[in-house]
Amino acid sequence: MKPERNETMPYIPMIDYGSASDEIRAAHDEHAKIGRITNMKKTLLHSVPAFKALMEWYPLRDEAAKFLSPLDINFFCYAISTQNDCLICSTFFRKILRDENIDFESFAFTPRQQTLVDYGRAMVADPKGIGDELFCELKKYFNDEQIVLLTAFGAVMIATNLINNTLKVELDGYLMGY
Repeated sequence: MKPERNETMPYIPMIDYGSASDEIRAAHDEHAKIGRITNMKKTLLHSVPAFKALMEWYPLRDEAAKFLSPLDINFFCYAISTQNDCLICSTFFRKILRDENIDFESFAFTPRQQTLVDYGRAMVADPKGIGDELFCELKKYFNDEQIVLLTAFGAVMIATNLINNTLKVELDGYLMGY
């Protein structure tokens, strides 16, 4: 007989900092210098190698910021997260966009931004079927190195969506209402 569970109940609890190992606390404290410790991160910290792997999102974002604006990055990540139906990540990026008074659904994207949005969605929907047309569009705006970096950045974004969705990580309180 399987135990009764609430459908929204997380499969893995968040770490308790007070009783966490020195290794977990060190990873937590180091990351807290650069970013918020979210519910996803408190869940990932059960495995420091897993946590560190997914926190590579930050260096990839910083590299992408060399050729993308912050708005472009947010559009790309939001497109991936909504296509993946990830409540936490889509809400996180929706908050950023709403705080900038941007409605993603009615925003007039530049052709370059539309290509980023289309690529992010396609990476989730059908990565094997992206096709020549979209890659030709990407190559209008980005060189090979940038496309590889975008793809890796998108892959880590997809991985964070997967963690949140698979482990049923709870939505962070500060995101409620978005």
